[in-house]
Amino acid sequence: MFSKILIANRGEIAVRIIKTCRRMGIATVVVYSEADADSMAVEMADEAVFIGPAPASESYLVADKIVAACRETGAEAVHPGFGFLSENAGFARRLAEEGIVFIGPNPEAIAAMGDKIESKKAAGRAGVSTVPGHVGEISDTAHAVQIAEEIGYPVMIKASAGGGGKGIRVAWSRQDVEEGFPAVQAEAKSSFGDDRIFIEKFIESPRHIEIQVLGDKHGHVVHLFERECSIQRRNQKVIEEAPSPLLDEATRKAMGDQAIALAKAVGYDSAGTVEFVAGQDRS
Repeated sequence: MFSKILIANRGEIAVRIIKTCRRMGIATVVVYSEADADSMAVEMADEAVFIGPAPASESYLVADKIVAACRETGAEAVHPGFGFLSENAGFARRLAEEGIVFIGPNPEAIAAMGDKIESKKAAGRAGVSTVPGHVGEISDTAHAVQIAEEIGYPVMIKASAGGGGKGIRVAWSRQDVEEGFPAVQAEAKSSFGDDRIFIEKFIESPRHIEIQVLGDKHGHVVHLFERECSIQRRNQKVIEEAPSPLLDEATRKAMGDQAIALAKAVGYDSAGTVEFVAGQDRS
């Protein structure tokens, strides 16, 4: 058990982690930018360390500042929450080199699953169904237009390192791609420090279903069934419902089996989520 952990996140995410740590008797440190100096998380944590200006690229995404805060406070581990550095394999490796525990998956699993381009490649190798699209990096706007027209509109322009509803835009036409691609690229760079983009088919009126998985360090993986996450605002989930009213038992089993197959394929050893997009039969 850790005696003190550092939370490399902000807002509600940090508050939730602090509350859990309090129940477990673990001291907490939060890092904060200029924008969060008066936040509830800073007020609640046992210690707080200032790490820079409001832009995430100058504060929450700077690994050196997180490591320095750990050294300053004696934090034994880092909880990344989600977003920011939570899916950054390089950051997890850096912490290991510094003798600090990363509370999350091993770096190899993060590299495979945290990067959407790599995770789609891994899913394909594991025989897991994926949304049709271009599985690879896109060099520029002209390349994006070419790929979108090969896939067929509408398409989804997505950041490979995205999360939290950021770095996503739907394109219904060539003009949408020409305007949307650089916008998504800029948002991805600002939010995640990674401007790689991919494009896939946009599934109209989809159902968003997630399967929770748990893996240990001995190769065992189980799933905890599904959550219906289709009610969203700005690509952020508003309500999660379990079980999903969409699934019959056969589909539920097939999705659970695929989630486990993918987790095993990448050596996943933590709590995680495999997200599925399900089209609706309108016949």
